[in-house]
Amino acid sequence: MDKLRIRGGRSLAGTVDISGAKNAALPELCAALLTEQPVTLQNVPRLQDVATMLKLIRNMGVDAVRSDAEPGVVQINAAALNKPEAPYELVKTMRASVLALGPLLARFGHATVSLPGGCAIGSRPVDQHIKGLEAMGAEIVVEHGYMLAKLAHGAKRLTGCHITTDMVTVTGTENFMMAASLAEGETVLENAAQEPEIGDLAEMLIKMGANIQGHGTRRIRIQGVERLHGATHQVVADRIEAGTFLCAVAAAGGDVVLQHGRADHLDAVIEKLRAAGAVITAGEGFIRVQAQGRLKAQSFRTTEYPGFPTDMQAQFMALNAIANGSSKVTETIFENRFMHVNEMVRLGARIQIEGKVAVLDGVARLSGATVMATDLRASASLVIAGLVAEGETVVDRIYHLDRGYDQMEAKLRGLGADIERLKT
Repeated sequence: MDKLRIRGGRSLAGTVDISGAKNAALPELCAALLTEQPVTLQNVPRLQDVATMLKLIRNMGVDAVRSDAEPGVVQINAAALNKPEAPYELVKTMRASVLALGPLLARFGHATVSLPGGCAIGSRPVDQHIKGLEAMGAEIVVEHGYMLAKLAHGAKRLTGCHITTDMVTVTGTENFMMAASLAEGETVLENAAQEPEIGDLAEMLIKMGANIQGHGTRRIRIQGVERLHGATHQVVADRIEAGTFLCAVAAAGGDVVLQHGRADHLDAVIEKLRAAGAVITAGEGFIRVQAQGRLKAQSFRTTEYPGFPTDMQAQFMALNAIANGSSKVTETIFENRFMHVNEMVRLGARIQIEGKVAVLDGVARLSGATVMATDLRASASLVIAGLVAEGETVVDRIYHLDRGYDQMEAKLRGLGADIERLKT
């Protein structure tokens, strides 16, 4: 398994391009399954999860090709899709595989989808997906690790209905939106997720002929249509990648411009960074961050968008670990998302876990060591810690990092970091 070797102590300066969002690209690849006509996606990041999703839909009989001439362009044609299945062997490393369920069921009336795998950061049950699709007229049984879905006897299409989930679920909202686009009648999603990736998927579906209103709010209305057509859509910039680089500069110091960054998608994170002492300015298509010296520790609580994102908790904790003062970080979304803490302690951080709360006392410096990544965002937090640690830090098991960051070490090296990938 590859590793990253980082020699800390360098500030960051320059310009970095923010890639397309993994959490938008994955559902949008699945949305292309809803039509027989060609779909073109632009700004698709080169990530392991994206490669897995492409492999998955190709296994179904879909023609999915990355353009050699145009980086980031993927052309999908699902006209010949003849195997509406997502086998465990292809999805065991990726939780987003459940997003194939709604589109396949809506277009073909049946689907077989493995229960998903992915990061070990806590339980993310699919029961809400099953509950919502059953309300639309599907019959779903779970056996031998698979969800076996089909339309109720005699039904030709899913049927619109009211769906109120027990909790806010991003992938659930996406699955219901895609399925409802081809359902008969109106579907109303209550307690819908509001993340920018939801809105981006909705905009893609609208380009394909879907009738969707209210995306970006807690209530989304979808009037089903008989068929969808092809479209061209550009994947929205990755707000979590942008937030990760903001935290890296805030921790290491420097002056960096994030091209294609969307400040309006990072309000909660930027507010905390400004309170910590970072100077952040933004305009159309860019965010600039400037920081010098140790910043002030900030307490925060993760919650659903537009609150502080759980996907930024670990990265901001790396900043708090070397900031002035004490802070409390409360994780409310995933129960196992403090697994990076033990590794940060190996680097010299002072962190105590009390249930869902991490209590940090900032230290003046961290000390390089070998650490092990446990999930995607934990990987990023350890890279940030390595950028500020004295001496050499080696981050092992970075296949987690490759699932969600497009050439992270190359981008950091372009900003002046001393970082290299060790092939094993």
